[in-house]
Amino acid sequence: MAVGVKQRTSTWMLIVICEVPMLMTKRKPASVGEILTEEFMVPLGLTQSALAEAMGVQRKHVNELCNERRAVTASTALILARVFGNTPDFWLNVQRRSDLWKVMNAPKERRRIERAKPLNRAA
Repeated sequence: MAVGVKQRTSTWMLIVICEVPMLMTKRKPASVGEILTEEFMVPLGLTQSALAEAMGVQRKHVNELCNERRAVTASTALILARVFGNTPDFWLNVQRRSDLWKVMNAPKERRRIERAKPLNRAA
């Protein structure tokens, strides 16, 4: 088997394994604000002002992240990853889990999704 095919297959497998359990959970996942505050800021003794300075953003930006009034964007994920020494994917996945849970647990959104009709697969 060619290396490209093997890599493509394992990437596809990874997507299936990671995405299916996400939609099945009923428990609300931790938000970006909860993780940022409880897992990073509190243990490191960081204030919102100190984190804002380290990130090179206004304190309002950090406050909105902590209080779930701002979503993590790709640029914010890159900044947080640089500040805390982890990956942008970590922050984007936290945001994605939260977004998916909110949509899947909102009756109006759920009905909208269920109205969608799958396309027939080509043979």
